[in-house]
Amino acid sequence: MQGNFSYFNPTKLYFGEDALDYLGNELKEYGPVVQLCYGGGSIKQNGIYDAVVGALKAAGKTVVEDAGVMPNPTVEKLYEGAKMARENNVDLILAVGGGSTIDYAKGVSCSAWCDEDPWQKYYIEQQEASCRVIPVGAILTMVGTGSEMNGGSVITNRSVGLKIGKVFGPYAFPKFTVLNPKFTFTVPQYQMVAGFFDIMSHIMEQYFQGKGDYTTDYIAEGLMRSLIHSSRIAVKNPHDYEARSNIMWTATWALNTLLKCGKGGDWMVHMIGQAIGAHTDATHGMTLAAVSIPYYRFVSQFGLQKFARFAENVWGISTDEKTARQVADEGLNALEAWMKELGLVMHSAELGVNENNIEAIADSTLIFDSGYHKLSREEVIDILRRSM
Repeated sequence: MQGNFSYFNPTKLYFGEDALDYLGNELKEYGPVVQLCYGGGSIKQNGIYDAVVGALKAAGKTVVEDAGVMPNPTVEKLYEGAKMARENNVDLILAVGGGSTIDYAKGVSCSAWCDEDPWQKYYIEQQEASCRVIPVGAILTMVGTGSEMNGGSVITNRSVGLKIGKVFGPYAFPKFTVLNPKFTFTVPQYQMVAGFFDIMSHIMEQYFQGKGDYTTDYIAEGLMRSLIHSSRIAVKNPHDYEARSNIMWTATWALNTLLKCGKGGDWMVHMIGQAIGAHTDATHGMTLAAVSIPYYRFVSQFGLQKFARFAENVWGISTDEKTARQVADEGLNALEAWMKELGLVMHSAELGVNENNIEAIADSTLIFDSGYHKLSREEVIDILRRSM
């Protein structure tokens, strides 16, 4: 292990088929007004909405409905939700949905009482909240982002072609999260597998960084193997409880700040993917899938030993009489084959990337210097072209 770090995660998790039963006890800790955030209304069709509202009413809460949270929450929606929370003097924001809804709730929690423009303060300038922050609770219905146990909040500003994440401190982490794997059963296959790859991408972003021996990398390898195994079961039978529960648990640990302890992360796949999303509004996990193979094939030359380790420890590739380059390539081939097996989008052209917008997407890509190689603008464009 290298580096100095502190680790603290304040989110309380309730996991399992009976997890929602604990919501009533949590609600006792907060005031009478709850802002209920959710998306397009699928929770009204599968019964989750009625169960949650029933618990809120039983606890004597006044419910402020904040519906219509889109898959890539916009800055306009953020402003709308912040105004709603402020005008109703909300005591708790309860997000029911996937990562986008929880991301949005955290953004609203830090923006409602902010005297400055939250987009500028949090997402452009990356400042911390200096105002009152409204507590957030979460009920997860789609796995992938890990937003249920971290401070991340990704917001899209379409007018300037930017999709930016802000990682708030522990003050913005959900105070509690309800994790019932059965709540994810009705997610459409396309969204389900996109979420699966988002999980894998989160782990790889933190794994493919650094050249030391990190305990967290061993944890990451186990999480990846578990995800690969369970995802193959889930795509054939989405109602397999064991597989879906293992995937839900993996998603939470993939991005709850544990894997970055003692090291950093790359995050360039996410930066390129988010730039694609800002220009096309494509599903987040699919934007990551479309650029991952060309990105990792390019950057592997700068971290070859780690990519060879990935091949051997995650995919079981034999190293006998092979060079590190050969082993690394076989590992990336195995990753690509698994992605195709899941039915992921492998070409960004399917998501709306073309020669007319490729340079604008590159210009919207935030460049980090934390991985094995700092990309130039020309290299971002080349990766995007290879992804098409």
